[in-house]
Amino acid sequence: MTTAPQENTGASSYFAANDLHAYYGESYIVQGISLNLNEGEILALLGRNGAGKTSTLRSIARLDDPALIQGEVWLNGQALHLMKSYQAAQLGVGLVPEDRRIIQGLTVEENLQLAQIEKPVGWSIDRIYQLFPRLGERRKQEGTTLSGGEQQMLAIGRVLARDVKLLLLDEPYEGLAPVIVQEIEKTLQLIREQGITTIIVEQNAVAALSLADRAVILDTGQIVFDGMAKDVLENEQLRHDYLAI
Repeated sequence: MTTAPQENTGASSYFAANDLHAYYGESYIVQGISLNLNEGEILALLGRNGAGKTSTLRSIARLDDPALIQGEVWLNGQALHLMKSYQAAQLGVGLVPEDRRIIQGLTVEENLQLAQIEKPVGWSIDRIYQLFPRLGERRKQEGTTLSGGEQQMLAIGRVLARDVKLLLLDEPYEGLAPVIVQEIEKTLQLIREQGITTIIVEQNAVAALSLADRAVILDTGQIVFDGMAKDVLENEQLRHDYLAI
């Protein structure tokens, strides 16, 4: 059963999360945060471990029990908070999780093909191979046998294979060598040029801030900073207090 589109009366931004709360058992993880993004903007969502960053992404993507999430989430006038996770995905929400979730037993190409079984589809597989030539070279190789950096490329490519409008990246640089981080950064710059709205959660705060237009810093589930990314890079005290850098 598909949820009927509803008029966005909560925000005028392309993407908005209004007064978002998320609970896990007795734990109150996300404590009333609000986010707003224009189309094509990149937001760095930062904070120490346990600040609520991943929970925020999962709440936006509707991956957790709806009974444990409160607040409104809107994308291009559509009410994500009334949808199941698969409906949000069909609308254009694409999450690249920290563990990448490459499907065991499937080749690189089969992982990409699986993402396009149902419409709407996004980038063609050939276009993804142009973005990530390594994936093209390894198209017949089982996805779980790739290096960490190559698996991250596959996870991003799989999301782009859908008609993604809101890209959610959870720790895309985690465990990657600096040279691979630079390659992923170049890729995200190319994605930016396509006008895809992006939220990036990353412990490598400097790398995320260098890519982002804006930044939000969370501390124990609440927003302690919401402003321009360059202002965080220039504010040593803010970085020390909340990012330990």
